Amino acid sequence: MRVNNINISYFKTNFGELLLGSFNNQLCIADWRYRKMRDSIDQRIQNGLNAVYREENDGVLEESKNQLNQYFEGKRTEFSIPLLLIGTDFQKSVWNALMEIPYGKTDSYLGLSKKLKNEKAIRAVASANGANAISIIVPCHRIIGSKGDLVGYAGGLTTKMKLLELENPNFNQQMKLIF
Repeated sequence: MRVNNINISYFKTNFGELLLGSFNNQLCIADWRYRKMRDSIDQRIQNGLNAVYREENDGVLEESKNQLNQYFEGKRTEFSIPLLLIGTDFQKSVWNALMEIPYGKTDSYLGLSKKLKNEKAIRAVASANGANAISIIVPCHRIIGSKGDLVGYAGGLTTKMKLLELENPNFNQQMKLIF
């Protein structure tokens, strides 16, 4: 029987609507509300924490909204919210590697695989990237194709491009130079 609660709040932004969730004073969800994998990610989080969602605001959720707003306004390049990553050890290693990609920079699945010292794990890295439940803060949007093309994103490719252009106003021009 589940006895724990994950406090959740919906957060509308100019980039899309996010589902934010906190557990034990840590952010465990900052994900696109209407993404394709919503049910499986929610199930993984709830099962991993033996908890259910409860729509209730708290300090972590408010601070998350504050820091995300600063990011969207171009006033924040790093986040200082305590995170609770729910997943396998491999997924956590990918998500931690994502957080090492600097603001305004990009990498590829192959590059991430090499950083994890497992060049053959490209598909597994891509899968872990897609299972990220803390979008933007764990910057999976910074992953592009090896040839510089935009690749899948839970918030949609238009949102991904907007985030990359927010972080690097020259990003779109750089994409054009690749082709």
